[in-house]
Amino acid sequence: MNPRVNILGVGVSAITPAVALDTIGRWITARERNYVCVTGVHGVMESYRDPALREIHNRAGMVTPDGMPLVWLSRLTGHRRVERVYGPDLMLKVCERSISRGWRHFLYGGAPGVPEKLASRLSAKFSGLQFAGVYSPPFRSLTENEDLEIVDQINSSRADIVWVGMSTPKQERWMAAHLGRIDAPVMIGCGAAFDFHAGLKPQAPRWMMRCGLEWLFRMLSEPRRLGPRYLTNNPMFVMLLIRQMLGRRSPAIQ
Repeated sequence: MNPRVNILGVGVSAITPAVALDTIGRWITARERNYVCVTGVHGVMESYRDPALREIHNRAGMVTPDGMPLVWLSRLTGHRRVERVYGPDLMLKVCERSISRGWRHFLYGGAPGVPEKLASRLSAKFSGLQFAGVYSPPFRSLTENEDLEIVDQINSSRADIVWVGMSTPKQERWMAAHLGRIDAPVMIGCGAAFDFHAGLKPQAPRWMMRCGLEWLFRMLSEPRRLGPRYLTNNPMFVMLLIRQMLGRRSPAIQ
């Protein structure tokens, strides 16, 4: 098990991209079923407000530090070698390794046509990449029969990795609910990676990512949708962290 850092009750894995990639590979080799939460400040704040979501994160095989604030906090606690494990980059690294390992991928999520476009672009980038299937779920909740059908479709595809491209907390709840039902050893909640790699949304410049300013780029790109989230979550995150660092009550990792 990789060590974890308690950030407002969420156990964030103290890892690097290389460690994340090796861990995923071990799960596939051992056919050990796990899910990965790719989590930044937004995921931590949603989990702080919702104990059930916090438990979902803490039961995950990995909770990657997908954001520089989580990296900096991990380093402050003594985990000096922690690096950002950014969802879109993790997807590319896993796809690259898949060529030699023969891993099969299933894309679950995105608006109609998005997973197909993503599969096409990734196949063009990584010759020999194997896609077991794609599925764009409706915005509403699936019926019980629909859910049984998609579980059967994924299992019949013999996928090794299921990429779940929905927003937080929807993708985390889906993975937790399907752990043990999906035969694939790995489910990864990667959110915006679908739209980024399908070419539908721009990514922030790397210098903004390194400085922890990706949130600003995304907010300016989609102010109506993301403005309220960042302008509410970010100040509250800082305030709650100060309380935690002063030794005041904060949720424990369970």
